[in-house]
Formats: sequence, C-alpha cells, structure tokens
Amino acid sequence: MAKVEYADAIKTVSGALTKINKKSPHAADQKMVLATHRVAPTQTEGACSRLYLRGLSAVSRTTPVTANEIAIRERFIAVQAAVKTRANSLEHVTSDQAAFLAQKDSPTGKKTMKAYLWKVCGEAYDAEHPRS
Repeated sequence: MAKVEYADAIKTVSGALTKINKKSPHAADQKMVLATHRVAPTQTEGACSRLYLRGLSAVSRTTPVTANEIAIRERFIAVQAAVKTRANSLEHVTSDQAAFLAQKDSPTGKKTMKAYLWKVCGEAYDAEHPRS
C-alpha cells in the first residue's frame, strides 16, 4: 500500500491534481493524478491519504438505449429550451419574479429563479406530454 506524505504547510489535498486534456491528440498517453483524504477516528494521522493515477478510459455502453431514457432526454432538451426562452422573455419577467418570491420561503419552494423556471417549464411540458 502506498503512503502519501505532504509538506507541513499542506494539511490535506483532495481531488484532481492534474487532469487529462481530452481534446489533445496525446490524451491516451496522459495520466490524471487524483488525491483523496478522509478523516477516520480509528486511523493514525496521514494514513487516510491516497494518491491515484488514472488513464483515459473509453468506456462503451453495453446495453441499448431504452425508450424511457430517450423520453427523459427529449424532456430535458425541451424543458431546457423553454427555460432559456422564458428567462429571456420580457412579457413573463414581472409575473415570474412575483410568483418566485411568493413561493420562495415555503418549505417546498425553489430557492433560485433558475430552479423555479425549471419547475414551471417542467410542469408545463408534463401537462402537454402525459406519460403512458
């Protein structure tokens, strides 16, 4: 098992230290350096740090795309376009802002305007396209 020891100035390092440039023609030759750190009461200090090297792995799907997945993707694309259109539409700005502020502090209310628009446009899409 490998052990990673960091300089005294660095207590913990967690995450990708270097990434693979997927657009590079040499992407298959590059490595990603990933460091992880966790705190466990049963471990001695420094024993919970790990360092990993990962290569570019081209994972291909083994199962065909289902009809349900296609429907979910189509819904996402349609709702995304509707949110973008509605966010830039001047005729809905004041009514959307008032409705957003009215629901914001409720327990099930959306906390951002973007999330609220996704909810509204998603409900409108679901009303127009009922699932069978």
